[in-house]
Amino acid sequence: MTLKLGIPKGSLQDATIQLFARAGFNIYVSTRSYFPAIDDPEIECMLIRAQEMARYVSDGVLDAGLTGQDWIAEHEAGDGRTGVIRSIADLIYAKQSFGKVRWVLAAPEDSPIRSAQDLEGKTIATELVRATRAYFERQRVAVNVEFSWGATEVKPPMLADAIVEVTETGSSLRANRLRIIDTVMESNTQLIANTSALADSWKRTKLENIALLLKAAIEAQGRVGLMLNVRRTDLDGVLALLPALQRPTISALSDEAWVAVNTIIEERTVRDLIPRLKAAHAEGIVEYPLNKIVL
Repeated sequence: MTLKLGIPKGSLQDATIQLFARAGFNIYVSTRSYFPAIDDPEIECMLIRAQEMARYVSDGVLDAGLTGQDWIAEHEAGDGRTGVIRSIADLIYAKQSFGKVRWVLAAPEDSPIRSAQDLEGKTIATELVRATRAYFERQRVAVNVEFSWGATEVKPPMLADAIVEVTETGSSLRANRLRIIDTVMESNTQLIANTSALADSWKRTKLENIALLLKAAIEAQGRVGLMLNVRRTDLDGVLALLPALQRPTISALSDEAWVAVNTIIEERTVRDLIPRLKAAHAEGIVEYPLNKIVL
């Protein structure tokens, strides 16, 4: 038995493959094929655009796949069946960072538009057409929402009055002299599955195991392990310097006057922390990388 798994093609592809590698699954993509190889004989991968993933999982073409909350909402706001797909894991990562993305309403910096209400009767360009229409319906503002095939940031003011576009940092919008007016929705990647696949105990267990490892890989992102030795008389001073994921692990050494300390810290703090630990009389300090943290 195999699990048919959709991998998002496009902007999320590289970040997804890197995440799977940290989780222990090596995916090999060929430019000539939409069926990547994976070093797990129980999984069959297929590259599918994130925008289409929910539809193919809903239809049962795929057992599961990775896509954003935005495209799930877009699917279900159309003629997609609700209740057919279920989120197995909330995976907060994006193409540039390990965080959420935002779909924002933006207009030219020099325009008089300051709110959604100022767009009454005007044209909005976006790839997220159905969710954008739903947003303006909630605002009770009548607008014309047009599908954008790309390069959406360059369309105002000649081809549209405003846009709804996805952003992680806002840098592209600022470069195109656009001002963010409101957040239409936040989104991050979801591991979704068809309810029929989840009814199969083998597939459900396989998906739960994949979800566990992916979440563990995300938890480890940006963190490192730190080991050190310290005299018991200096232990309190060292522990006061150590931020820990939960609590540092303290182990006795063969010399009863010394203990070993093992902890997990944010990688960005290491360069400042190690000199302070050395000054607090810690010795044998070792920093090591982490691939997974299972909470």
